[in-house]
Amino acid sequence: MKRNMCIWLVMMTVLSSTGWAQVKGEEPESSPTSSSGDSDLAAKLANPISSLISLPIQFNYDEDIGPLEEGSVLRINVQPVILISLNENWNLISRTIVPIIDQHDVPVDGSGETGLGDIVQSPFFSPKEPTSRGLIWGVGPAMLLPTATDDALGAGKWGIGPTAVALKQSGPWTYGGLFNHIQSFAGEGGREDVSATFLQPFVAYVTKTKTTLGLNAESTFDWKADQWSVPLI
Repeated sequence: MKRNMCIWLVMMTVLSSTGWAQVKGEEPESSPTSSSGDSDLAAKLANPISSLISLPIQFNYDEDIGPLEEGSVLRINVQPVILISLNENWNLISRTIVPIIDQHDVPVDGSGETGLGDIVQSPFFSPKEPTSRGLIWGVGPAMLLPTATDDALGAGKWGIGPTAVALKQSGPWTYGGLFNHIQSFAGEGGREDVSATFLQPFVAYVTKTKTTLGLNAESTFDWKADQWSVPLI
């Protein structure tokens, strides 16, 4: 039986809209240390395509996996989010997942590898302003890059497909979903093709103390194996 533990270790804001104002020597309308500034920042951190640069780091630990159900995988996903302003109406938000993996007795008993996995890069094109109904959305391509430092740590394939995200924010609540589908088109011969759909519904609540409580499901359907993986986080 597979057991999974996932922890968001840190969500560090590197640069926000008020940060730009301070860099330029201008006085922001509200200090990020004020109550309203903290609330705005907490809401932005709950939005995966908000107008800031951040560095989430996710810790995942799986055990009781592999052929003898004795294997374990420790995976740290470094996920920088970078904002690029294209013009007065559109942003480009770059979301990257860089997996650092340490696994034992996976995929076969007695094996053990440590290194970099395959990177997933997703640039989202997103309007700067929500729709008239308050919908925030973004679309773009999702790209699988065969960057694994060991064959056992990656698929060995190049892949691409569509990705989209949509959400609404109402008071302390943020809710929405993220989708992508990646299909391999090139890579190492003899390796299994990649065809996977990722679905991530999410909800977050910002408390009066500016603490964010979140729940999501990073669900993946492997079309080649005809199998779902649905961890709740």
